[in-house]
Amino acid sequence: MRVHFSKFHGAGNDFVLVDNRKGNYQLTSEQIAFLCHRRFGIGADGLMLLNASESYDFEMKYYNSDGPEGSMCGNGGRCIAAFANFVGMQQNEFTFNAVDGVHKATILNKEGNIWQVSLQMIDVEDYEILDKDYFLDTGSPHHIEFVDSVDEIDVYRKGKTIRNNAHYLPKGGTNVNFASIEDGYIKVRTYERGVEDETLACGTGVTAVAMAAAIRDGVESGNYKLHARGGDLQVRFKRDGKQFSDVWLTGPAAFVFSGEIEI
Repeated sequence: MRVHFSKFHGAGNDFVLVDNRKGNYQLTSEQIAFLCHRRFGIGADGLMLLNASESYDFEMKYYNSDGPEGSMCGNGGRCIAAFANFVGMQQNEFTFNAVDGVHKATILNKEGNIWQVSLQMIDVEDYEILDKDYFLDTGSPHHIEFVDSVDEIDVYRKGKTIRNNAHYLPKGGTNVNFASIEDGYIKVRTYERGVEDETLACGTGVTAVAMAAAIRDGVESGNYKLHARGGDLQVRFKRDGKQFSDVWLTGPAAFVFSGEIEI
């Protein structure tokens, strides 16, 4: 079977995208893992199918790089909106369903092969404070630890330990974020489950970090600038106690290349 694909990245968080609106592709976990493999396949943090939807503009089906269907991916949501525009859906506003519910996406502008996309994330209605750390589910589960400097953290070693600790393992594990405040923005590094390594950016992760910063500082509404290793992102929201609403993640979605591959 030949698969036509495109590759996009959102601040270095990269994805294989397949237009499946005609339902031509039924990929197995093994095939998805092959396509995402960085030596034997295309190479990506995850794979997404752009599926048809009866109720919305499209359906986003996201798979982790190791093959199984994953939880919500914020940078993936921004990239699939840009991809929808790329494959001929010419509107600048989309409504689509994903594993965690319905999302809206707005294409703010496009310059060359880069779209600026703002994605509405799900409302968050609760969180945990774990000693000095935080836990929030922003469509995917995230542990957040504030440190003096994220550059000094062994993200792979420490992230892997927290991802599989006794608190999170019974729940299927968690993504792990380390954050430090530097020069008016929040610097973030993320260990991502499913990838099982550090990624250059994580959309649901930076969203969780921004919310954790608001909890820590007692902020009732926020508009945060965040710097991941792959680029800059912005998160804004309203907060009422433990509830976060009107949550938007904004940043670049860049086209890398298209091609065909035999699987």
